[in-house]
Amino acid sequence: MEKIEIELLLEAVFRFYGYDFRNYAYPFIQRRISQRVRKENLSSISALQEKILRDSGAMQNLLLDFSINVTEMFRDPTFFRSFRTKIIPIIRDYPEIRIWHVGCSSGEEVYSMTILLHEEGIYEKTKIYATDLNHMILEKAQQGTFPLDVMKLYTKNYMDAGGTRAFSEYYKAVGDKVFFHAFLRKNVFFAQHDLVTDQSFNEFDIIICRNVLIYFNKDLQNEVHKLLYNSLSQSGFLGLGKREGIKFTSYENCYEEFDGSERLFRKNR
Repeated sequence: MEKIEIELLLEAVFRFYGYDFRNYAYPFIQRRISQRVRKENLSSISALQEKILRDSGAMQNLLLDFSINVTEMFRDPTFFRSFRTKIIPIIRDYPEIRIWHVGCSSGEEVYSMTILLHEEGIYEKTKIYATDLNHMILEKAQQGTFPLDVMKLYTKNYMDAGGTRAFSEYYKAVGDKVFFHAFLRKNVFFAQHDLVTDQSFNEFDIIICRNVLIYFNKDLQNEVHKLLYNSLSQSGFLGLGKREGIKFTSYENCYEEFDGSERLFRKNR
């Protein structure tokens, strides 16, 4: 009964609001829906379906529940260190660099990338397209404002990732918040994009899609890999999360392993 209710709820969300969560990993969806039912003090998933169809605010809350917002600056520092030491030397002489950061959430990893590119002297010729399904979290990302109490962790991540300056140079602390300097988002374009329903919108030299695919079922993962592959230039780079890869997809023979331990791949066909 629960599975039927969940399927009907996801179908209703797709038909009425256009968000397609029907092929997300079932345990993830089940857990988030159950939490929302409790938070709304409802008796069943069917009651939640009725509420979100009549109350757009309730739908926004569910959308936030489905959004994957676990992130931090220079998350997995060795990934950024590998990017700095292995990819930067290859792309340094490109006349222009286009990067797509998929599922950017509140923007911490995007700002991490702009800092890295700035330190390597190539930020000025780079355009970063930072996208997410959730327009509310994108608004937060555009502000470049984060809590002061996480800066100790972020500073450690930055140093572990090979940072070359004092991390505090990149932001101004005001009260219990920090504001990252505006130049770090000068070449960043934030936009809403749904990996499930939207198409490719450019050709990119680098695509960063970390810790997004793990929330999809196998069929949807394969469809998203198709989108990423078609959006990547010849010899372009793909960065995935620690628990993600290209094996057992239709595209595993289309890449070479550039840095397997950091899930960095390079398109070869």
